[in-house]
Amino acid sequence: MAAVVGVTEEWPALSLNDCMTQLCAPGALHEITEAVIDGVPVRVWKNVPSTFTDLATHARRHDDRVFLVLGEDRITYAAWYRAAAALAAHLTALGLRPGDRVALAMRNLPEWPVAYFAALSIGAIVVPLNAWWSGDELAFALADSGARMLLCDGERHARLTGHPGAMADLEHLLVTRCADVRAEVPRLEDVVGTPAAWASLPDADLPSVPMGPDDPATIFYTSGTTSQPKGALGTHRNALTNIFSSSFATMRAALRRGGAAVPPAPKVVLLTIPFFHVTGCNARLLGSMWNGDTVVLMHRWDVDEALALIEREGVNNAGGVPTIGWQLVEHPSADRFDLSSLESITYGGAPAAPDLVRRIKSRFGASPGCGWGMTETSATVTSHNGEEYLARPDSAGPAVPVAQLRIMDIDGVRACNVGEVGELWVSGPMVVRGYWQRPEATAETFVQGWCRTGDLARLDDDGFLYIVDRAKDIVIRGGENIYSIEVENVLFDHPAVIDCALVPIPHRTLGEEPGAVVSVHEGVIVTEAELQDWVRLRLAGFKVPARIAFYEGPLPRNANGKILKKELVALFAAPARA
Repeated sequence: MAAVVGVTEEWPALSLNDCMTQLCAPGALHEITEAVIDGVPVRVWKNVPSTFTDLATHARRHDDRVFLVLGEDRITYAAWYRAAAALAAHLTALGLRPGDRVALAMRNLPEWPVAYFAALSIGAIVVPLNAWWSGDELAFALADSGARMLLCDGERHARLTGHPGAMADLEHLLVTRCADVRAEVPRLEDVVGTPAAWASLPDADLPSVPMGPDDPATIFYTSGTTSQPKGALGTHRNALTNIFSSSFATMRAALRRGGAAVPPAPKVVLLTIPFFHVTGCNARLLGSMWNGDTVVLMHRWDVDEALALIEREGVNNAGGVPTIGWQLVEHPSADRFDLSSLESITYGGAPAAPDLVRRIKSRFGASPGCGWGMTETSATVTSHNGEEYLARPDSAGPAVPVAQLRIMDIDGVRACNVGEVGELWVSGPMVVRGYWQRPEATAETFVQGWCRTGDLARLDDDGFLYIVDRAKDIVIRGGENIYSIEVENVLFDHPAVIDCALVPIPHRTLGEEPGAVVSVHEGVIVTEAELQDWVRLRLAGFKVPARIAFYEGPLPRNANGKILKKELVALFAAPARA
């Protein structure tokens, strides 16, 4: 263990079981109890807020601490709460009622959490829409969810108005930051003012609407990389479970290194993940609100701006997806910035090369962190950080104590042995109720409280999860299964490669062949043959990519950080590069 960078011979000070016993003991913050959800007994955090309104009430107590930063806007928790309460009263006056769907489509703006909590507090089901979607895709989700109201920014409004009928079924609309002064639309600013004015709004409470932890609260749409997006119907408990899953992981890491089990102090967080993604909302925003963190927002990701923000705001935690981690550690001018405030760089949404874990520690002295989850699990199921991650850089970590993991054969009949690869099944209070108005898809994915994830994975003797691949992304070459992540990790280890993905290339006799798409460091020259030889020396011959395509810049990803492999397959229609 001493040979691992950042891990001392004295680590770990406590076993994982001892940490869980101490942190989850009766009377402790992370005490665990049992609840019956849809007829199934489930382990749950006893002290987690019951509803979003309860979380908002807790966050309000942070008062004058800065909550949101975007450019020159600095909004305190008190100002945010006043704006949310004012908007909630307006939504009630419009006639919106519990169960109504309220869609939300905008960038990571301070207005987003205002609109989100205002709608949730009246019992509405909030539908966060992907701000990267086209007008057609936005229109689909509005119609599919049956939204009565849309709150959006000017960019999304312009995108939708270019598609006749997209908003025909909406009864109410509010638009913020609309640059087109000629647009005759109801403006959010006319209800709550601009962010600078929120602190002057009346000090009112959010509505007192009867609701419980297992009432529906959100519809987050799946990424839709392989089919039409499906709406995952989540409850208050599903989302809010993330708050204690995150703090448990932080306190466990402290105990493992010999520290005290003290709840995390407020931090400054650079949030680069969209709010419309469960990682950005459930895993990051909600935990920050509980903790009293300051959340620094960006108009769009830019590594130079991010480095400047880390220095200016004293950011303690940054990250998002692995590509962002790579850009931070690889930036040639990073040493020009004072990054001494950085304590951790965390990411999710896509597998990361083991070398990135080590580079984060050696370049910045920061603790690396990752986790595994999906839209259907409302974000966090496993959590991995600090020395634990440095010691097992190819793992996604152990399950949080309220979650259970099971590895099943592809038919879903037999439980796999330790170390055996199969489909990952997950259960716990984070698993959503199903897909919105998709009973058949719900029945296929959700089985008696278990979510069939579609991910191929294995567990080790200590319960650490290792994601092998998406079941549907396996390349099957002449009957031999090739797990993409295995080949990708070998390519990642090549000093020239900064990003890569393995995709299937159709083959007349073999069915499929593996093709690799790689992005290399600027100014570095490497050939297809060199990379093929690199893989051939490390893996079986049938796993060597038959073709390698070179891509300029980071590979295309969706908002969840997943590589858009379907787009990359088209690269192999062109002749091979020498």
